[in-house]
Amino acid sequence: QVQLVESGGGLVQAGGSLGLSCAASGRIFRIDDMGWYRQAPGKERELVAVISRDGSTNYADSVKGRFTISRDNAKNTAYLQMNSLKAEDTAVYYCNVQVRITLLTQSERWGQGTQVTVSS
Repeated sequence: QVQLVESGGGLVQAGGSLGLSCAASGRIFRIDDMGWYRQAPGKERELVAVISRDGSTNYADSVKGRFTISRDNAKNTAYLQMNSLKAEDTAVYYCNVQVRITLLTQSERWGQGTQVTVSS
């Protein structure tokens, strides 16, 4: 089995910064894409940022220039640095990974979610 453990998050004032991390452990052959999603109350879950194994990144337009996704392949860990936070960034943030337990077997795993609250 593969487990994801998220850390970080919390309460911050608008304009502040927070960092999230997501560590994967267990039976892992390789992790492909790693991403962060968020879900605000009453809204659907949306993609925030994704990073491929080779470091290519994509961001939601709403976070471009403010958020930075990165990863450490040796530690099977993804990070999300969030700067210039806005009230509308308030949501539960979920880590998502595309993991292979063998070369031919890929599956998706979700973290437990961590709350980010930005006060205005």
